[in-house]
Amino acid sequence: MLSMPVATLRVWERRYQLTQPALTPSGQRLYSADDVQRLALIKQLTDLGHAIGSLAPLAMPQLQAVASTHEQALAATQRHEHAAMGQAPPMRAWRLAVVGAALGTRLQRPQLLRRLDRAVVLLGPFDNIAQAADGLQGSQIDALLFHEPQLHGGWLAAVEAGAPAFVGVPKAVLYSFAADPVCEALATSGTALLREPQPDAVVAQWLNSLSARTASARQSAVELPEPGAHPVPPRRWNDAALAEFVNLSSTIACECPRHVAELLLQLLHFEAYSSACEDLNAADAELHAYLRQVATASRARFETALEHVALHEGLLPPSSAKSEPAAMARAPRRAKAGIAAKPASPS
Repeated sequence: MLSMPVATLRVWERRYQLTQPALTPSGQRLYSADDVQRLALIKQLTDLGHAIGSLAPLAMPQLQAVASTHEQALAATQRHEHAAMGQAPPMRAWRLAVVGAALGTRLQRPQLLRRLDRAVVLLGPFDNIAQAADGLQGSQIDALLFHEPQLHGGWLAAVEAGAPAFVGVPKAVLYSFAADPVCEALATSGTALLREPQPDAVVAQWLNSLSARTASARQSAVELPEPGAHPVPPRRWNDAALAEFVNLSSTIACECPRHVAELLLQLLHFEAYSSACEDLNAADAELHAYLRQVATASRARFETALEHVALHEGLLPPSSAKSEPAAMARAPRRAKAGIAAKPASPS
């Protein structure tokens, strides 16, 4: 899992007391998920040039701080170098969690890595998704790669049940055998599929396409607000009042009041629709809460817009209740620029 010789690990344990693994009755070492996560990070930092003696005394939060500082410093150096050369800055290292020992070994081949469009940090490989979930708690992951010789219909559901924290993480599967309906379902869910055997060039191309897709998704993503972060303003007008206003405003030359009222009706209906959408998982629920908040905020702004455009065109806004149609009678038209409004004559 650490991609390092056992002898090196034993030296580290003996000299620096990195871990104190439990022992089975037969004398075999038993490492916890926290042990594996800490050792994996130390291995990555030593590969980057940090001395094992300086890393050994550090707790996990301190090691993560070292890794973050190193990555920020490296990114800053690369930005300066590329700026001096008039080039665009490179993308940050792609953090890939790998499930499947064979795939993990293959992804370490220099000839494959040279074909990738960006630097890669490999996390794992892990034997299964449960082990990955334990070993990657609190880690930032850009994508999950799986090697599955046989794909079955409940594979994705089993993965999401075994690691709920990874539900929204992009997934890619290198597989050998699967029925067409299984492949269609996974492809529809957004899972990238590649059937083996494939040469390194094709695997690299597959990973590059996944990298481009995930980078594009991050750029277009909107930060989702927390549910309940903003109070939901009540509706100002019901459907019937808006419908009457649409019919009334269609009798004047400018159609803006009618168009705004129609858009407002659509927003109201979408607001209700997003509230009633079925949530398949936690990510769905978060998305629908976000859409409802967007619809609610847009609806409130369109209500204000309708009021402004109605008064500008000489209409009173819709009444707050269907039972008050008199309030929608034509109001004296406001003066246009440079033209005085003629006062209404007394009745």
